[in-house]
Amino acid sequence: MSRTVYVNGEFVAEENAQISVFDRGFLFADAVYEVSSVIEGKLLDNDRHLARLRRSLGELNIPSPASDETITGVQKELIKRNELVEGAVYMQVTRGAADRDFAFPANAVPGMVLFTQAKQLRDSPQARDGIAVVTMPDIRWKRRDIKTVGLLAQSMAKQAALDAGATDAWMVEDGFVTEGSSNNAFIVDKNGCIITRQLGNDILHGITRASVLKLTQQHNIALEERAFTVAEALDAQEAFLTSASTFVWPVISIDGHPIGDGKPGAVAGRLRELYIETALQGAV
Repeated sequence: MSRTVYVNGEFVAEENAQISVFDRGFLFADAVYEVSSVIEGKLLDNDRHLARLRRSLGELNIPSPASDETITGVQKELIKRNELVEGAVYMQVTRGAADRDFAFPANAVPGMVLFTQAKQLRDSPQARDGIAVVTMPDIRWKRRDIKTVGLLAQSMAKQAALDAGATDAWMVEDGFVTEGSSNNAFIVDKNGCIITRQLGNDILHGITRASVLKLTQQHNIALEERAFTVAEALDAQEAFLTSASTFVWPVISIDGHPIGDGKPGAVAGRLRELYIETALQGAV
């Protein structure tokens, strides 16, 4: 059955969805996006995703296409129409359509597209068995804190990881891990302290990352926000990643080297359980 998608104010069948060839999201990747996960037909951490959307739009001086209430209503209507129980709602906002010019158009009307994707999130083989990652140079631009649709470097990294027999890539700059291709990176040192890179323009300000950091405070788990090297990661007791669609996935090997005993660790497993439990309590 065809999905219903939302394009610039209309709910349409996916095969009938159209955008202008002059849309700047298509021509320049002049657009931002968010992904809200869905469990039991409810949106997780959605208010935080909408807040980050506002920040990304503000950093690029793109006017907002709708209020948070309107956007949430569209998300819920898509969940209902597509009978989505578990998966995600993708949302993209572009600067709009205008004749091709590098300069920002003065009067373009922002475009907004949303669609659903059915995915297995809670009962995840990757969460159960752990994943392998490989490291590679971080070739992205310097404003990774803005969640733009310019994802070619990340896509190349992900594909290179798959070609190498791994699941994901951790990107490295000046000897330090920045983040994964679509996630934030964590290690757990021999003393049980979680280490993850501090916020800045170097990494995306992950919504799940923020939720996990809050959980470490609530449950008295040691945490240090700083950059870590690949060597530190290889010597870690555990490693894991976080994102909206993975929640918490344990990393059991990096560049072919087992992390700890080469099995999913207790810290990652506990944080995953805590995150899902807490996120469902606030789901809408």
